[in-house]
Formats: sequence, C-alpha cells, structure tokens
Amino acid sequence: MAQTTPNHKLTVSGWAAHDSSGVVTPYTFKRRVNGADDVSIKILYCGICHTDIHHVKNDWGITMYPVVPGHEITGVVTEVGSNVKGFKIGERVGVGCLAASCLNCDSCKGSEENYCDKVQFTYNGIFWDGSITYGGYSEMLVADHRYVVHVPESLPMDAAAPLLCAGITVYSPMIDNNLHETPGKKIGIVGLGGLGHVAIKFGKAFGHHVTVISTSPSKEKEARERLGADDFIVSTDPQQMQSKMRTLDFILDTVAATHSIGPILELLKVKGTLVLVGAPDKPLDLPSFPLIFGKRVVKGSIIGGMKETQEMMDFCGKHNITCEIETVTPDRINEGLTRLANNDVKYRFVIDMAGKNSCL
Repeated sequence: MAQTTPNHKLTVSGWAAHDSSGVVTPYTFKRRVNGADDVSIKILYCGICHTDIHHVKNDWGITMYPVVPGHEITGVVTEVGSNVKGFKIGERVGVGCLAASCLNCDSCKGSEENYCDKVQFTYNGIFWDGSITYGGYSEMLVADHRYVVHVPESLPMDAAAPLLCAGITVYSPMIDNNLHETPGKKIGIVGLGGLGHVAIKFGKAFGHHVTVISTSPSKEKEARERLGADDFIVSTDPQQMQSKMRTLDFILDTVAATHSIGPILELLKVKGTLVLVGAPDKPLDLPSFPLIFGKRVVKGSIIGGMKETQEMMDFCGKHNITCEIETVTPDRINEGLTRLANNDVKYRFVIDMAGKNSCL
C-alpha cells in the first residue's frame, strides 16, 4: 500500500481530513498521469455524502489518513487515454463511488461491479497500481474510463452530482425489485434526506403511490407539496403506524442512524420487501415476528453497477430528475459536514469546486 507510485506526477490541490477529528483542511497531493485507460476530469462540483462524515471521522475504523473525500463528482473531460473510445475532451461526465474492480468475476461480468470482492472506491481505496485513491474534494481527477458516466445535457451539473451516489443508491433497489415495470404499487420511503428525497422522485416517475415515513412531522408539507409524496406517516406516532399496517408493497429504508425496523416492517403487506440502503454504525434491531407473521423479506443494497448508473443518469435526463441542493464553496466544507451531521440541509450539499474562496 502506498500513497503514490512513480507515475503520480500531477500536483493537485484539494481538501483532506488528517485525523479522526474530522476537520477538513486544504491539502496538496499527487495524482497519477493520465494512462491509456484513463480520462482526466476538471471537477466542477462534488456532493457531500453522509459516507464522507463516516470516513473523515473514522467511524468505521477503515480510514487511511489523509483522506480526500468525495464520490459524487461532475466535471468536464480534459484528457483521454489511447484506449478510451467512449469519451471526448470537453464532454460532461460524472464519477461515483467506484474506482476499480477485478473485471473478471461473475459480478463484474454481470455489470454489478459494486459487488465485486475486489472492488475499490473513489476515495480511501487501493487502486490497481497500489496507490491510495483520493476523491472529489479536489480540482481534478484521473479515473479509469470504465468507471465514468456521461451526464445528460439537460441536467445541471451541480444538481446532478449527488445522483452519482444518492441517486443510484435508491434507483438500483427499485430496479432490482421491478418497480420500473410494475406501476401502481404502494411504496414507502423511510427518511426524508439526501437519499429519501430522490427516492420519492424515482417512485413517482415509475408510477407509484409514495408514502414518506419520518420521525419529523414538520417535513410533511414539503414531502407532499414540493416533492410530490402521496402520503406521510410519522413513525413515532403509534396510532398512525397502527392505521397503516399491511398497506405497503415495498419499503426503502434510507436512514443512516441506528433505529428499529420492527415497526416499519409491520407496514408491509404479506410478502412485502424492505430494502436497507442506509449504513448505521451500530446493528439494527430486527425482531423476528414481523418477518415470520408477514412472510416479509429484508434485503440490503449498495449503489449500482456502471451500466445501471448510466441508465439511471439517462432516466434522470429524460424525466428531469435532479437533487435538491445547497451549494457551498470549499472553504465552507466543514460547515457543510457539520450541518449534514445535524440533518440541517434540504437535501444535499454540493461543493462548487471553482467557487469563490475555493483556494484551488
């Protein structure tokens, strides 16, 4: 494992956390020169994901400091390798969570690189050359073209950036459960945040009745009027939860905080499915009775493969689906991380990497 290898000759400015305090500061580092399979990208925008908080604070015990976070990246191609056919200089592109995989296993061959045993991520991963990957809190990125997608011309680059993680994270389980082919279902979205608000948009675009399940009654008006939700359940209200038992076909749980999913499972019809996409740092409470007496299924899902990610971007372009964002300049990244940790954003922070006071 190495920070860099001999071909890391590009000096790049970015922002990194150096210890578990989670404070992000300006950082100058080296990236590899553009290789035959690479595209170089001038980063315009990068979303701030809840996963970034876990990494900068080493919540999962896997952080390799210094860590340059960021895996919701949009930008413009500035250089193309000799083996690259699908991208041209000047094109609008995006990079999500994936930096490398084995390319040979069943998952990779089946366009599910995200489930490869050897998958490596855009930051805090180990690239094929043995170097540590650095993410999108920086001015530019060199990425293997197989892990880069096109951004439709109809999508604004800032509001499209979070689609590269938040978007595909909620899109993939919906496709996996055939929600794109079976309109008219009743689906629930647990949590109205960076992931949940996009899930509502996908659910409506697929033609479903969408219910938001939240601990915050204050979010009901916005869920219904701004995002188009059909119903709203306050999960801390026993009477509301009781009245909605066995009414939903499918539930997507986006909450990253530790919580009990027993009461949520009771909202599902018999043979209903709940998919977890949030990543709490402590185990969830999963009682057996709601599973046994409802023949229900609990599944997990993480992002999506590259083919599916491009399909998601194209779908968003067709249906004008973007994320609700608040942009911040790089000098305000720490403010963004703190506010995100306190759920004080509607609904995703995006860093304007070339914005005023960027120091880049």
